[in-house]
Amino acid sequence: MLEDAFVMRVLDLAVILAYLAGITWFGARFRRGQRSLRDYFLGGRSAPWWAIGLSIVSAETSTLTIIGTPALAFAGDLGFLQLVFGYLLARIVIAVLFLPHYFRGEMFTAYELMRRRFGERICRLTATIFLVTRALAEGVRVAAVAIVISAVLGVSQTAAIVLISALTLFYTFEGGMTAVIWTDVVQMGLYVFGAAMSFWLILRDIPGGWSHVASVASAAGKLTIFDFRFSPTVEFFARKYTFWAGLAGGCFLTAASHGTDQLMVQRLLSARNERQSRAALLASWAVIFVQFTLFLLIGVSLYVFYGDHGLAAPAKLDGIYPQFLWNNLPVGAAGLTVAAILAAAMANLSAALNSLSSTTVIDLFRGAGGLKLARLTTAAWACVLLPIAIRASHSQSVLEAGLTIAAIPSGMLLGVFLLGVLTRKPGERAAMAGVAAGLCAILYVRFWTPIAFTWYVPIGTVVTFSAGLAASHFERRPPPEEEVPVRQPVGGPPRLPSRRATAGE
Repeated sequence: MLEDAFVMRVLDLAVILAYLAGITWFGARFRRGQRSLRDYFLGGRSAPWWAIGLSIVSAETSTLTIIGTPALAFAGDLGFLQLVFGYLLARIVIAVLFLPHYFRGEMFTAYELMRRRFGERICRLTATIFLVTRALAEGVRVAAVAIVISAVLGVSQTAAIVLISALTLFYTFEGGMTAVIWTDVVQMGLYVFGAAMSFWLILRDIPGGWSHVASVASAAGKLTIFDFRFSPTVEFFARKYTFWAGLAGGCFLTAASHGTDQLMVQRLLSARNERQSRAALLASWAVIFVQFTLFLLIGVSLYVFYGDHGLAAPAKLDGIYPQFLWNNLPVGAAGLTVAAILAAAMANLSAALNSLSSTTVIDLFRGAGGLKLARLTTAAWACVLLPIAIRASHSQSVLEAGLTIAAIPSGMLLGVFLLGVLTRKPGERAAMAGVAAGLCAILYVRFWTPIAFTWYVPIGTVVTFSAGLAASHFERRPPPEEEVPVRQPVGGPPRLPSRRATAGE
């Protein structure tokens, strides 16, 4: 019996190791054809819209989602799904407001738009905000995979973080954005298949299947999605998941992450044209909706499974899904589903490394150093993320920790981007005043009020935009320069227009 169990574990581990080796080899092959920053950071703008759309989904659906979402449904209900409706509204806003600006000339990063509209200082400020907060948020994401590896291999979380980071760095260092997009497509297909298979296997092990799950879960209030209660009180804003918090929080957070965060904007900029970029963005929402629903239903099913079998839930609920997979799925299936979780982690980390590198090279070094510097900064950021991930592995809920970190700066970024595309009067000093006001407001909300993280981005956005607009009335503006449209030289470092070239576009 022990020999059979040992053989099963060895086969599962073989599946995981084969995946890690295969995806690393696959990604590294894209080094061929990397001749310029355009190739390295935008994939030569040759990827089809559907691949970019799946890459967007892969970046949006991290390991935090895979292990954190079932845990939320296990402990609560389906209320988290309310955020997804805000995601759709945000995509429409981005398609209408931001994409036309991003495709005027060839941009490499989101923050070049700020350089065009306001000037060099606000570009560097917004780029720095992204670099710091993306590093913190990605550290939390990488920490999430340590939970999976620890449950499977029994190794330390630090060793797991180092292993995944090293393998992901290798193919990202070699293949750039092309490797990021196509490995995202492969890895997304794997983890969606793994989640669907695990859901089917959970239902198979529950007598009565889905009908029994639905009956028990409904009686326990686990299938509740919408909470339409509205009362403008402190208690209302302290609730994380209501329809209004989900619509506002999901919309503002996604508008910030997909419209101003280089991790997502870089994918949109990699499309062949604005029309394909819009198609990729909007199509990704349908997949996101299905995915979140699937992971939440997995959590509900695990709640029924644990209750029927009288099992005690683990102290850290984020580990409940990977532990169930490893301990209950048949040989091969467990290895495949764990590999699927690792796929999401590697997909997110590769995208983060490439976006951190592109922002550093383009916005801070103005394209100097070319491909050599691009690859060196990719490796440097991997080293920066390691200690952050190790520290973040001790968080109580990695999903909410990641969302909270992302929400704090996102309002400032979205507010100043809206200030740039919706107004003509504010200049660079007014924009910087708005960012400072937004930062102060959101830090106060975070540390001195009970307001839930779902409201951080709306509050930060409104304060930043309003303060910047108000400050513009006290700002002395230089005379406008002649507006000259500028196209980037294909394949070379970005040549940027004057600070006022696109003001008020």
